[in-house]
Amino acid sequence: MGILQIALILMGTFFLLLALSVPVSISIIIASVVTGTSALSLDLMTFVACQKMVSGVDSFSLIAVPFFILCGVLMNSGGIAQKLINAAKVVVGRIPGGLAHTNIVGNTFFGMISGSSVAASVAIGGVMIPMEEQEGYDKKFAAAANIASAPTGLIIPPSGILIIYAVLSGCSVVGMLMSGYIPGLLWMFACMVVAFVIAKKNKYPTSKGIPLGEAVMVLLDAVPSMLLVVIIIGGVCSGIFTATESAAVATAYTLFLSMVVYRTIKPSQLPGILRDACETTAIIMFLIAASAVMSFVMSFTGLPGAIGSALMSLTSNKYILLLIINAVFLVVGTFMDITPAVLIFAPIFLPVVQGFGMDPIHFGIMMIMNLGIGNITPPVGSALFSGCSVAGIDMEDMIKPILPFYAAIFVALLLVAYVPWFSMVIPNLVG
Repeated sequence: MGILQIALILMGTFFLLLALSVPVSISIIIASVVTGTSALSLDLMTFVACQKMVSGVDSFSLIAVPFFILCGVLMNSGGIAQKLINAAKVVVGRIPGGLAHTNIVGNTFFGMISGSSVAASVAIGGVMIPMEEQEGYDKKFAAAANIASAPTGLIIPPSGILIIYAVLSGCSVVGMLMSGYIPGLLWMFACMVVAFVIAKKNKYPTSKGIPLGEAVMVLLDAVPSMLLVVIIIGGVCSGIFTATESAAVATAYTLFLSMVVYRTIKPSQLPGILRDACETTAIIMFLIAASAVMSFVMSFTGLPGAIGSALMSLTSNKYILLLIINAVFLVVGTFMDITPAVLIFAPIFLPVVQGFGMDPIHFGIMMIMNLGIGNITPPVGSALFSGCSVAGIDMEDMIKPILPFYAAIFVALLLVAYVPWFSMVIPNLVG
């Protein structure tokens, strides 16, 4: 059977099952087994699929994923959002459009800690959008700023998807985690530039000045939350603990912060928090196990190599190839969630970019940033839906207000894609 036929069977079966509302992980497994039977017997392919599912999640580095998920759930339940909003307001509130900037910086802080774009858009946007509307801001502009800045937490650690990609690609987990800081801040600044221009044009008010003593107290109140990032970076870079161990340390610290320092979580809430974290962990781990089957089938049939050869036949210019790959990811991100997209498409395109000398870490952060844009893009952008919901605005009405933010974020994406420094400088510094 030819490569084209294999690709059509694999992707055709997968997307047909998705159209029939079959869960993504089940669709991946069925499509992989059906495709695999073109070369192996059904009994042998079933046995191999089970074996690959077990080996796919048998990784020490993946232990970090449930810990970071639990850490995020604790943060979401621990009332951290208001403290980060207050701190962000002190830092950027005096800039034209100060409340919008507060929302953007607050989303970055909260997303950095929780690792969830949906949580950031709801927790920060739910507080900031009514405040902005009360101060005379256009509600659609406020919602657009909130939605556009929500995915920054996907690429700034602690982020589970960075660890999943590192395990999948075989690159350094520490290097992958360290690569996300500058691209994430670049995304934040891109949103702030757009908010500044629109706020200047519409003469939106700035926040009132805060007395120095009060500002210091607000910042000190947020320090325990922000210390989580310092603990993770400092611990990993100094070698005190590994990237995987940092997840356990972060969870323990967050639990202490929520129950002892801020006292926002009661012991009676812990069973529900653990249940939520377990449900999310089970979904992600099953996706990883399913993707291991698809990766085997693609490798066994030579599909990634064939796709690479097809792309290389279009052009030998690496810059044009990179533009094509970015365009593919942007389209994929509009209809597929970020975790299954990484699990399915990283094994296909990673050999291609490695062929022209691109570092796997650089490729990984570019890919995740691309798919993060899909998080705020219709038809299935989860952060777009949650942001519209919290603002009480129909998704159709948000497309025009968010377009300037899309343009700025796309410029940031191109910088990350074509200038390796942005993603590689910190990993290179920490060795």
